[in-house]
Parts: sequence; structure tokens; C-alpha cells
Amino acid sequence: MIKAIADRIANWRRRHRNTANFYLHMLGIPACFLAAPLMLIFQQWLLAVVLFVGGYALQFIGHLVEGSRSGEEMFVRRLLGGGRRRRSSGPRK
Repeated sequence: MIKAIADRIANWRRRHRNTANFYLHMLGIPACFLAAPLMLIFQQWLLAVVLFVGGYALQFIGHLVEGSRSGEEMFVRRLLGGGRRRRSSGPRK
């Protein structure tokens, strides 16, 4: 199990080599995670939605800057049959 986690982290690092993309993710991911407790525990719906949408927007902007596909985009493409599964998604060529 530890190897599987290490492989996932290594794959994530390969897809986030650009410094701006990395730091946008470091801001965006915690913002998305903070949205759930704000909604469920503190009932701060508007702030939770702003954090969730804003966090995802930061991550997508990071992928635009780097020129790589986001994990969500790759997942949807696979579901729709428009993309084949790859080990890593580096910058688009």
C-alpha cells in the first residue's frame, strides 16, 4: 500500500513541474478541503462555495499555465471514451 501511495505522489509531481502550477495547487487543494467542514459544521454555505469553486479554479489555471491536462479532464475523457489511459500526463505537445 505504501508503494501505491508513493507511486501516486510521484505521478502527481511529474504532472506538476511548473513552479506556478505547484503553488496554485498548494493554495487550491486546501481551499477545496476547507469547503466541506464550512458547509457541514459551520453552515457557511456561501464561503464554502467560494472556496470550493475558487480552489478548483486555481488548480485549472495552474494546468493552463503548465500546459498540461488536469486529472479531472483526463478522467472525463476516459469515461467518454475520448482518451486512452496513460501513466502520466506531462505538458501537451
